[in-house]
Parts: sequence; C-alpha cells; structure tokens
Amino acid sequence: MEIAQVCREGPLAPKTGRNARHMCGIAASYGEIEGEAAQNMLERLSHRGPVGEGDTRVASNWIGNRRCAIADAQAGEQPIVNEAGDVFMVADAAIYNHEELDTSLNDGNAGEGTTIQMVLRLIDERGPRALAELNGMFAIIIAGNEGRFVAARDPVGIKPLYWARRDGQVLFASELAAFDEAWRPDVEFFPPGHYWSPESGLVRFADAVPSSPDRFDHSMDPGADIPEEILTSVRDELVRAVNLQLPNEAEIGVFLSGGLDSSIIAAIAAPIYRQRGKKLKTFAVGLDHAPDLLAARAVAEYLGTEHYETTYTASDALHVLPDVVRSLENFDPSLVRSSVANYLVARFAASHFKVVLTGEGSDEIFAGYEYFEDFETEEELRRELIHGLEEGHYVGLQRLDRMPMSHGVEARVPFLDRNVIEQGFAIPAGWKFVGKGQPEKRLLREAFVGWLPDEFLWRKKAQFGEGSGAEDVLKQKVEQSVSEVEFARERNAIEPPLRTREELAYYRIFAQHLPGIRPEQTIGRFVTP
Repeated sequence: MEIAQVCREGPLAPKTGRNARHMCGIAASYGEIEGEAAQNMLERLSHRGPVGEGDTRVASNWIGNRRCAIADAQAGEQPIVNEAGDVFMVADAAIYNHEELDTSLNDGNAGEGTTIQMVLRLIDERGPRALAELNGMFAIIIAGNEGRFVAARDPVGIKPLYWARRDGQVLFASELAAFDEAWRPDVEFFPPGHYWSPESGLVRFADAVPSSPDRFDHSMDPGADIPEEILTSVRDELVRAVNLQLPNEAEIGVFLSGGLDSSIIAAIAAPIYRQRGKKLKTFAVGLDHAPDLLAARAVAEYLGTEHYETTYTASDALHVLPDVVRSLENFDPSLVRSSVANYLVARFAASHFKVVLTGEGSDEIFAGYEYFEDFETEEELRRELIHGLEEGHYVGLQRLDRMPMSHGVEARVPFLDRNVIEQGFAIPAGWKFVGKGQPEKRLLREAFVGWLPDEFLWRKKAQFGEGSGAEDVLKQKVEQSVSEVEFARERNAIEPPLRTREELAYYRIFAQHLPGIRPEQTIGRFVTP
C-alpha cells in the first residue's frame, strides 16, 4: 500500500470555504411567512446546498430547500411534486430500501422518478404512518392543497430537524442558525421517529430500537463461547447494510480512524469495491505519530485501499476551532474535541468523494464503552444501550451530520441500518457484557475474526478525539483562555451550569453565533465533559 498523499492541513493550506459547502438543507413554515423571512431562512442554510435552491407556497404554507446532489444535479431539484400536482415535498434523505418499497406501491409508477419521489408516493398511498417502512435517514416536509402538511424525522435522528411553534405558526429548519433571532427562544429539536401534522399533532411512528422478540437462546455464561449462529447473524446483517449503502453512482470513501468500527466497515467495503473494478479510498487524520493515524495506515495496507492521510498541529486545531463550534451548533467539550478531527479529515477528503461510510452507532448496539462494566444484569445493560441510541441524535450523530456535510460530504452509517439495529437488540444483552474477561464489543470482534489482523481486531477502544491526538491539544490550550475568575462569574449563564473552563470557552463561541437559542431545548451534553 502506497499512501497516496500526506500533507499538513493548516491556516495556509487550501480548504473549502463555508460558502462552498453543499449538503442538503430544508426549511418550512406552517402558516403565512413573509417572502423576505422565508428567503433569509434558506440563505442561512446556503452552506448545505450551493447547487441551488427551490421553494414553493402551497395554500397558506411554504417549504424550501437548499439543494445538493451526490451525482446528478438535476436529480436533486426540489421541491418535488406528486403526479396530481397538488402535493409538494422537500427532503434531506437517503433511503436504502427504496427499490423494495417502489415495487410494493399500487400506483403503477414503479421504476420511475427518484428515490425521494418514491417517498412522496408512499405517503400519498399509505399515509404518514408508512414512514415506519423506510430504512434510511431522513428529514422531510410535505405541503399540499387544502392545508395538508406533514413534517417527519427518521427514528434514530440521523438527519437533523428543528422546529419552533408560536401563535399557530410552526417553523422548521435543518439547523438552529436558520431561525431568525426573534424565534430562537422557541426553537426545539424535532423528536426522532415522529411526524407532525395540524390534524394529528405529534405522532410517534417508530422507535429508535424496533421492538422484536429475542431470537437467540437466553441461557449463557458470560465467559462462554458465543454461539456461531449469533456471530454469523451479526456479520451477515452488517455486510448486507454496507452493500445497501454503497452508491453505484458516486465515489465512496471510509473515514478510517484505526479503531474497530471503521476498520470493520472498510474491511467489508474494500472487496465490494474491488468487484466493481475500483479501489476503496480511506482517509485518516491525526497529530504526527498519533495512535489512530498509525493504526489506520496499517489497516489500509492490509486491506489494500487507496489511503490518504493528513497530520495537523496544535495551531491547526485551534485555528479551525471557532468554525467547528459554529458548524456543530454545540459546546460539549467531548463532542467538540472529536469534531475537530472529523472536521479536518472531512475537509481533506472532500475533493475526493461525495459519500463516506462511518462506524458510528456500533458502541450503542454492541456495548462499546468501558462504563458498561458497571452493569451486572441483562435488563440494566439493555436499557442503557437503548437509552444511548435514543439520545445519540443530539450528541454523536450531530457531529456525524455537521462535520462531513460542512464540506459537502454525505455521511452514511451502516451500523444504524434499521435491520442491523433490530437484529443487534434481538441478541440477549448478556452476550454484550463488558468486563469479567470480556473486552468491550467482544461479540462484534469475534464476528469478524479473519477479516482483520488480530492486533487491530482486538485493539483497545479510544475516542476519536483521543486517538487522533485532539483531546490533549484542545483541553490544555483552550482551558488557558479562560481564567478561574471568569469561570466563576460566567458558569451559571445556562442551566445546568457550565462544568469546566474549556466548556465555557466553547459556549462563548456558541452563544455569539446563536444568540437567543436555549441549550436545554436544543442540544445534548455528555455526562463527562
């Protein structure tokens, strides 16, 4: 394996500017909105879609989109309209079971139109509860004649959506910054797995974890061998999910941290790409000689990928920090630290591909955190795993959306495929116990024995910010920018109070960028800062 490019990213290095970003952004108003106010909302989302914009007024409502396109710019045009011409939709979405659903519809239009048009046809035919049939990530808004209106978000909350309600009017947008400052005190995150319409109000259509009975024998010894049936099911379901999420029409990459999850995704994707006559591209970032950088290089060599890596310095990390916090729309220290590394690798990789696969979500399904050692019963561990998956939309998944997409890269998450989640939680939690001779994610590691060298398959987990070197750099430098006197004076600016000087430094950037936003209604914070 020859490393295709090694460079130092920093203030003087070429980079994608904020106005050049092109991910999808949506905005809408249920109820009358002035033209200037509507256009301002779209303009504030322009970094999510530089290909163009589209909007329409339907009855007394308005929907709009900042457009991106993974392969075909014309295919990305929105709003889309149904066959009758009376219902319109905007969406930020990727649906992986679209072919199956397309052929199940009775409208005679199978095989016609785009994936997103299929979603509109599905809801037209079966109603909004049919959203539960979608396997993918999405935030969608539908407006029709006679006041028809539906807004919805995928069950895990992979795609962002916020809303604000006041005096009968409801505003929606992909990001907090899209809302006018006067509306920001009312902004909340739109709950995953729900749809809203004026007739029904807020309705849950699916849970983050699909309900299904355990499929495997409950009798187990934490130290016993995991049955081959379980290992095979885990492996087969994840391989199927990666296959579904590999687009044929666009270049694909993998953010390879050198950790278990991204290495497994790369190990599955690399041979699939070889069968297509292509070579998988992998990308890594870190301080010079950072553990993740060295591990990613070795994994890429083993898999035969076209590997790209970049190093950064403390100065580089501090230079991009304000942009990271503004793009992230969060100030939690753990989240910001890991986001800096994500931001830098996405910026570096953006010129090479438009879609990336990541390993996000594995820890919440297969018990990947050391603190899971504290749980001694299956039921306690299962509840905690579900809780972590349900709350991911305003912590880890927020980073997943904002950092790659801030440079025009769509991030996909095979571990959060609906079938992978369902199958993962059908396995008794006892097979996921941590401690007592069992490393975190033992089940996942054993399922992929032979796919990676043992030294990487059994490598101890490190958070992305730790393994890439960002944690030490940022924690020390940023804390020095806030005195103890300033911290004592300002820590109670929000409730619950800010916990460290580092968190206050990030909060200052957040508050300056988003005056009026109430963090308790819009963001999540990890227990440990």
